[in-house]
Amino acid sequence: MTTPLSSLPENRQGHPRPRGTSWLGQLLRRLHFYAGIFVGPFILIAALSGALYAISPQIEKVVYADELTTSATGPALPLANQVTAATTYTGGAEAISAVRPAPKPGATTRVMFDDPNLGESESRAIFIDPTTAEVKGDLTVYGTSGSLPLRTWVDQLHGSLHLGNFGRYYSEIAASWLGIIAVAGLCLWVMRARRARKATALLRPSMKHKGLRRTFSWHASVGVWAAIGMLFLSATGITWSQLGGDNVTKLRAALDWSTPAVSTELGGGSAESGGGSAGESDVGGHAGHEGHTGYEGHAGHGGTDASDTSGVDPADFDMTLAMARDINVNTGLVEILPPADDDSAWVVQEIQRSFPTEIDALAIDAETMEITDRVDFSDYGFASKLARWGVDLHMGTMFGLASQIVLVGLAIGIASMVVWGYVMWWQRRPKHDPSRSFGVTPVRGALANAHWWSVAAVVLSAVAIGVFLPMVGISVLGFLVVDGVLALWARGRQAR
Repeated sequence: MTTPLSSLPENRQGHPRPRGTSWLGQLLRRLHFYAGIFVGPFILIAALSGALYAISPQIEKVVYADELTTSATGPALPLANQVTAATTYTGGAEAISAVRPAPKPGATTRVMFDDPNLGESESRAIFIDPTTAEVKGDLTVYGTSGSLPLRTWVDQLHGSLHLGNFGRYYSEIAASWLGIIAVAGLCLWVMRARRARKATALLRPSMKHKGLRRTFSWHASVGVWAAIGMLFLSATGITWSQLGGDNVTKLRAALDWSTPAVSTELGGGSAESGGGSAGESDVGGHAGHEGHTGYEGHAGHGGTDASDTSGVDPADFDMTLAMARDINVNTGLVEILPPADDDSAWVVQEIQRSFPTEIDALAIDAETMEITDRVDFSDYGFASKLARWGVDLHMGTMFGLASQIVLVGLAIGIASMVVWGYVMWWQRRPKHDPSRSFGVTPVRGALANAHWWSVAAVVLSAVAIGVFLPMVGISVLGFLVVDGVLALWARGRQAR
């Protein structure tokens, strides 16, 4: 949120400027200012909660160490024994929705049940010691990432402020405007750098100045370095949104960029994400960061309905996993989904979101021992791979702790820029007018100095962006209303 050092109205002496001069910078300053002032709080909350989410996996390991780990040593028991232990513990009334074998020695197995008392995308997870079949814990888990209660709470704070679908509009506003603010700020920085004697000096904050100039220096230099990250978070964050996310999904479908999903229909081929599929849902969907309330298979176990799986033979978990291991499942992070009904297949899928990405999936008919469908990540289209990697980078899983550290640093930088923007607004207040608590807005009337084709380009671009990202369009209309009211108020004040 860059606030210019000076925004003096042009034509102070009443001389009109030549048409077509400096209108773009004037327009960008005004856009950057209004977006920063009104959208800043949304971006600040999203940045701080995002930083908390980025470190939540590390916190989760400590808080839930008893459930996630075991000190027992020795060979792992068959999955049938572990599933039976979990079913005995629950009383057998709830259907099994998925099983995640212990990914490595010292870790526990998760047997997940469909509990009708839980919310959407939530499952009851029984943590089993794979060596002794002892029950280590009983927790609610959320989404494909299997986040535990603490991370789920942080995730829903980040995505919706715990206000349900209505709260998701806050994060959509933040994601939609973050990239626009970054582009506007970067353009203003480039314009300023072209006029500077030493442009490289603008890449680092100045410690020589005080007050407004120092604040501006920090805001601008950090903004330049963070711009790419802001654009990335904006682009990937929009896919989780409700209105803009729907448009992203439609665009990907129109361009044939949908993510393939293994079909659970016996006798059917692979399907694009949607009905009759299981496992990794379409990464272009927008339901939530596993969460951000339901996105991309973070939001649940694909299309598998656990309502008819109470009669599953526990031995089938071992059989299907062994079969998948011989074909395309070769990582420790695996999820086994029992069939939804007699006409559906078992699904064994990799769920490794860190690099290298391992999300191959296999559908198996347990009656005939035949492979009914197979999806390999290597067969994904380039756009689908980018979407998958974008999600994993946004969530901090792509490169583990390194990704999380970068995301925390980026989030702190974004939050700091918002705060610096408001500080500059206060520092720019007219010292000669005690009645003004904050600085004046950048001068209006930029388009009046532009050529007609420039005006047409701006209007068409604004309409296109507003249609594709509805929260931007609604916000701009709000800005125009506020600006009009302020203009009328200023004229009335001058008349008095």
